[in-house]
Amino acid sequence: MTEFPNDRRYTSEHEWAREAGGHIVVGITDFAQEQMGDIVEVDLPDPGARVTAGAPLGEVESTKSIADVYSPVSGQVAETNADVKQSPELINTDRYGRGWLVTVQAAPGQLEELMAAADYRSFVSGEEIAR
Repeated sequence: MTEFPNDRRYTSEHEWAREAGGHIVVGITDFAQEQMGDIVEVDLPDPGARVTAGAPLGEVESTKSIADVYSPVSGQVAETNADVKQSPELINTDRYGRGWLVTVQAAPGQLEELMAAADYRSFVSGEEIAR
């Protein structure tokens, strides 16, 4: 069963974001990883890179396709998850935990512009990611 934790916000491009320790943690949703299949490679920006809300920040490659990962917020990458670069399958097995992608230092208030879990659940009901 697809899960969407209520402690995060979601984008129409299937990323999740949550505030933690003054930064925004970013990952891809359960829905996205289910559509993609087994994740085999991740390309992420280096710390210090600038990201813009709605613009690609990296790529995730699966056995089925390559997909852009879009930044849910604008700011500066504070940290890139080295574990997920070494073991991309963490996105499949622990997407809301150890499978996060980057943290972003962002101006306050940007998360409120994203969808709450209930809104995202409604958004994806019946939608499939274009391949």
